[in-house]
Amino acid sequence: MKKKVIAYLHTHWDREWYREFEVFRLRLLRVLDNVLEMLEKGSIPSFYFDGQVAALLDYLEIRPEKEVLVRRLIKEKKLFIGPFYCLIDEFLTDRICFEKNLEIGLKIAKDFGCEDFIGYFADTFGHSKNIPFILRKFGIDKAIVWRGVGDLPADFVFNGVDTVNLIRGYFMDIFSADISIEAKAGWLEKDLDKIAEKASDYILMPIGADHLGVEKDIAEQINEVNNYLTNYEIELGTPFDYFSKVKFEAEWNDELRDNSKTFILQGAYSARTKLKQYNTKCSYLLEQTDKLQKYYGSKYEKIIEYAYKLLLQNQAHDSICGCSTDAVHRENITRYEKIIQITNTILEELRLEHNFETPIMTSTKPLVGFSVLDTKQGFDNAILYNTQKIPVTEDYTTLYTLKRPPEYLTDINVEVKHGKLFINNIQLEFIRRNDEGDTYNFGAVAGDYGQKAEIFAITNDTIKTNFFDVKFERSEHLINFKIEWDNKFKNKLWQAKFIMPDKVTTTFSEDMNSIIERTFDPDYDMLEHLPKTRGIEVKTNFAPMQRLVWAQGFGIITKGLTEYEVFQNGLSITLLRSTGVISNPKNPSRSTPAGPPIEVPEAQQLGINTAEFSVGFFDVNDYKKYIDEVFPPFI
Repeated sequence: MKKKVIAYLHTHWDREWYREFEVFRLRLLRVLDNVLEMLEKGSIPSFYFDGQVAALLDYLEIRPEKEVLVRRLIKEKKLFIGPFYCLIDEFLTDRICFEKNLEIGLKIAKDFGCEDFIGYFADTFGHSKNIPFILRKFGIDKAIVWRGVGDLPADFVFNGVDTVNLIRGYFMDIFSADISIEAKAGWLEKDLDKIAEKASDYILMPIGADHLGVEKDIAEQINEVNNYLTNYEIELGTPFDYFSKVKFEAEWNDELRDNSKTFILQGAYSARTKLKQYNTKCSYLLEQTDKLQKYYGSKYEKIIEYAYKLLLQNQAHDSICGCSTDAVHRENITRYEKIIQITNTILEELRLEHNFETPIMTSTKPLVGFSVLDTKQGFDNAILYNTQKIPVTEDYTTLYTLKRPPEYLTDINVEVKHGKLFINNIQLEFIRRNDEGDTYNFGAVAGDYGQKAEIFAITNDTIKTNFFDVKFERSEHLINFKIEWDNKFKNKLWQAKFIMPDKVTTTFSEDMNSIIERTFDPDYDMLEHLPKTRGIEVKTNFAPMQRLVWAQGFGIITKGLTEYEVFQNGLSITLLRSTGVISNPKNPSRSTPAGPPIEVPEAQQLGINTAEFSVGFFDVNDYKKYIDEVFPPFI
């Protein structure tokens, strides 16, 4: 008896990637025009639109006359949208943003009449263990995943959510190939055999790929292919059909970052550091601004939602991961700058109206109890935000940027001894390594463990090295470091390496505004395991973080540095990673291309760069207090 294969038609829609947003949108018009026509004529039974609503909104902005048809097809359960606004990365975004993504996406999807939802993660670069809890909070009890799953079966329970593992991925474009039906059937038979090894009585098979339309004769092709298949029979349906037929028994309650079967492209945690820094700043500003405006009456809700949409557009995995064209990422920066403009304006309008203090403020004069961070010329905000006044030349004056200093300072010791830098008993080194990789993966060079910076001296709270100057200051519980330097090197990985008392076997890091524990083999050396054959991505001891990583009583809190590495006694955070190509087909850490080899010189991040991090000694259970010291709440 032939095994039943439930196939669903889809397209995976990156709003921007190796081409820019507006270029892809013009392609979207052609793809979705045809899909809607086929759905309306009944030549295909249904279409799963990638788990997000942003692409549909992008389409309808240009094709508003199609909205009535779209709503009807959704009501008839022929077109499925949502639950997300965008398909955002799971490790480089926090819980608040992820919940906003669901909140906004579900509101729009339900307004269009959609009632059936799956947490759809067909191409995100691994999966956070906290995602299922967020899905359940929003009433979603199903998920589809791919990357990072390792040897788990096709159907399993992921932290309480019934989850399907796309064993062979979402990329199934064989029906678009210019080969015979018999050849397509032969290829499919082999592919389905591999899925069947992990599946139960049914197989779920996506038909589609990145930015790919549906073949006009897809239903006829499937009927013909079925005549040649020996062990399988393909039937067009929906993922919901599959969920209704299978049992979910195996359980998995940890994150999904196993790259033994699929690439998880972990170099994306550090590609284009400036994007990660912008993202951390904007996420923090939006969260605080939203809390304040709700406290004072919620009159800014619509503009806050607009700003969150801009942020979520930037958090799509090919955007926040930094693996798109330079033009795409310039547009990301523009969106981030818009968010900063919006949040700063709302904060200042509220502050002027309600006379409260924020951690950093601008004033026309120094204030008692505040230190002066900066002075500049400009217009007083009291005039700029008064709609009954306009600023004139005579109003141009000196403005002071103010910050309330800490009530007391930590007694953590920073010193240079015998050419080595110490923070109490923790030695800090700065390392620069060669990188022959790309935006997806650090390209480790065999035998290269990096060049260490020479540490000269500490002068006026500045650590002098031959790499750069490192400024530091004390707050209540932490030492805060800031590095600003003119990067003149291409294809390099820069790290701050903390030498711990013992080998690092366990870390605790922030993930979705909570702490997760990871275990490591500290003696594992990725340089000894670089792949020799195609289809392999080297296992590493690199891992993503949001704002905190902690080990052995020592915590590191960063402002937009989102990657750390464990090796022996070393706990390193990445300060900068320079590369010049989206995907290098000769990347020594990954033996197969992960995307197009498009040159992206701006990913080298030449010129002025900054890196900020704070360190302290504390119990990880008290981490929130220390993060609040670096990212203070406004209320």
